[in-house]
Amino acid sequence: MFKNLILDKPLAFIDVETTGLQPNVDRIVELSILKIFPDGNYEYKSHRINPEIPIPDQATAIHGITDEDVVNERKFQEYASIINDFLEGCDIAGFNVLKFDIPFLEAEFRRAGIPFQNKDQKCVDVQILYHLLEPRDLKSAYLKYCGKEMELAHTAQGDATAAAEILDKQLEIHQNLPKNVAGLHALCRPELNNYVDPEGKFIWSNGEIVCNFGRNFGWTLKQLASQTPDYLQWMLSSDFSPDVKKLVYNALQGKFPKPKVK
Repeated sequence: MFKNLILDKPLAFIDVETTGLQPNVDRIVELSILKIFPDGNYEYKSHRINPEIPIPDQATAIHGITDEDVVNERKFQEYASIINDFLEGCDIAGFNVLKFDIPFLEAEFRRAGIPFQNKDQKCVDVQILYHLLEPRDLKSAYLKYCGKEMELAHTAQGDATAAAEILDKQLEIHQNLPKNVAGLHALCRPELNNYVDPEGKFIWSNGEIVCNFGRNFGWTLKQLASQTPDYLQWMLSSDFSPDVKKLVYNALQGKFPKPKVK
């Protein structure tokens, strides 16, 4: 399979599909591992997994996996030892694997009570290499889309003008892009669909409002109100936005927003 990479140990390409973007809150619904050996042979494992929590519509829209698809599948903890053994002695690779796939695996192994030992493993993130080889700075984008070098790079006027020209050219070339600001905004900030407050201190996750920062990251607002109300009182007296404080104040009164309708 590899013609240009020399391996001295197996290299495992990992990809996970999940219920969302937060490893401490969300769960894996599908795991695939392509294990390539130094002699060129390879093994492949792929598992659908019951996440034990509902799969939001926005996640299904990305990977196509529904609650019905995994309701009869085994839970991650039932696969944990098998997966851990399969990865033993491997280096790791994947696309955005350092920021996404590995953190999700670590969280799932932690919940299963099995250490995921990757400190001695080397990791190749194809996304990082792609960005190194295809620079993503403003000058590179201007050259790619507008076909010329920036004359006023790193001046406020030059950079702002270049950004406007690039956007117009992107809309011309990529006809599938929305032609309005609202549509482009949704593409640039998809996480805002889950924000309860404008700053994203609290987010919607599986019908619950969840803390998205600090030492109580991953706790639901109801858990904070019932188990650590002093933390919410601290928030009321600290430098948080009025939207956050209103949400926290209502929670202390036992009032919570209704879950988003799917």
